[in-house]
Amino acid sequence: MSGLLALLDDVASISKVAAASIDDVTGQAMKAGAKAAGAVIDDAAVTPKYVHGFDASRELPIVWKIARGSLFNKLVILLPVALLLSVFAPWAIAPLLMLGGAYLCYEGAEKVAHALGYGDTHDSEKHTHAEGDGAALEEARVAGAIKTDFILSAEIMTIALSTIPATDTLWMRALILAVVAVGITVAVYGFVALIVKADDLGVHLATRQNGLSSALGRGIVKVMPGFMKTLTVVGTAAMIWVGGQIVLHGFAELGWAGPYDWIHHQAEAAAHAVPQAPGLIAWLVTAFFDGIFGLVLGMILIPIAHHIINPLLQATVAPLMARLRGA
Repeated sequence: MSGLLALLDDVASISKVAAASIDDVTGQAMKAGAKAAGAVIDDAAVTPKYVHGFDASRELPIVWKIARGSLFNKLVILLPVALLLSVFAPWAIAPLLMLGGAYLCYEGAEKVAHALGYGDTHDSEKHTHAEGDGAALEEARVAGAIKTDFILSAEIMTIALSTIPATDTLWMRALILAVVAVGITVAVYGFVALIVKADDLGVHLATRQNGLSSALGRGIVKVMPGFMKTLTVVGTAAMIWVGGQIVLHGFAELGWAGPYDWIHHQAEAAAHAVPQAPGLIAWLVTAFFDGIFGLVLGMILIPIAHHIINPLLQATVAPLMARLRGA
């Protein structure tokens, strides 16, 4: 009897440890997801454009194909690379994070420039106008979406890796990154699926005889275009703000803390000036200056990206990704 009680006690102890580990993984994954807000929002804002113009019956299958490609990007390519970096080159995480932040600034600034009538249409938007028959067009759209997703997923995984304590084991890091990869993919593409089918739902409800349902349906159809524009604006602002914050924080870690400290002092001064809401004011001031820095950096990067970086990536990275997916 005593042996059975001891066994049950051991099982209970193991269960407690396992539950604590699960809580730790979940908590760290949620923290990482919050840190990657800019890239996540942009992913959700961009993807619906890839199903524009297709028959309603193909919308969800296309979203599923893109989601599956996104999971492949995160779990098969990026997760192993992130783990290798954490073991053999942890010093490279901060520069890579800054590189990803700079990319977010560039993406956001390019959208601002395009909205103001300057520059070419964004690459992700160009893909939505590809030509060809139905099947070929669908494959082209999906390939374009997965390519764009790869860059955003790389930034998400790098941000997630940077939030994991160095003391965690390799298996714990792998589990946290896997949870982040699956969780964010499900959240983003589940949200995208709801967006692309919202119009159909609205039309269906609008044809119902029930007055409340009909009014709700008409409201959904009327609101969705404005909602999509708002989502795009919020996604662009989030990219610029988060990208600027990442780059400034990276500079501070590498020894050039002047801009980061100056913004911090401005936020503190503003918070003291409005004691009724010091936390909110400090955040708003920090986000404002991070965003200004991100926008300026992004504008500087636009010509560099168009004339140097993009042609180089097309010649090197794109063929490599195609071979990896075909393997």
